[in-house]
Amino acid sequence: MEEYAIILDYLPLGYVKEGIPTYKRKPVAQAIGKEEFTLLELIPKENVSLDIHQKVYIGSGKREEISRVNRRLKYDDLTATAKVELNYVIEEIIKAKEDKFIEFFNEAGPISTRLHQLELLPGIGKKHMWDIIKARKEKPFENFEDVKKRVPMLADPVKLISKRILLELDAAKDKKGKRKYVLFTRPPAKRH
Repeated sequence: MEEYAIILDYLPLGYVKEGIPTYKRKPVAQAIGKEEFTLLELIPKENVSLDIHQKVYIGSGKREEISRVNRRLKYDDLTATAKVELNYVIEEIIKAKEDKFIEFFNEAGPISTRLHQLELLPGIGKKHMWDIIKARKEKPFENFEDVKKRVPMLADPVKLISKRILLELDAAKDKKGKRKYVLFTRPPAKRH
């Protein structure tokens, strides 16, 4: 369960829907959870205005700004503004939780005899995978700069993880079936 979320979009007049007059619409916010990158629809408390990139408490107990978590969202449910802000917010969360993601680079293991967790990061093939494994055997990575320095030609680790998280959130974009492996996000709800 998410404790905190970051606002991706705030709609003080709610969603625009055909036939519903403005006075009947309620404010709504779209957000992403800070732990499992869960996409959420939030209902703010009355007379509360929210800002994009604002951190809000959504856990159990007294909430200052949020009345309730309305539902989980799919990537396709996000507004255009929320989709634009999503990548920036994901990168900020990754940077703030650097230790957690460096642990991934240090601990990631094989999924099967043919596939390694590191290969699920976009742009990492067998060569980069072996470069990372060799470097971490010598000495565990300390931070993102250390990964960049010790694994030549590797793209920015923050961007690699961010792209993977976006792929996990936007299952519709996955054409290679790699979506079935969830590394960083909350697994999708089971369909009945």
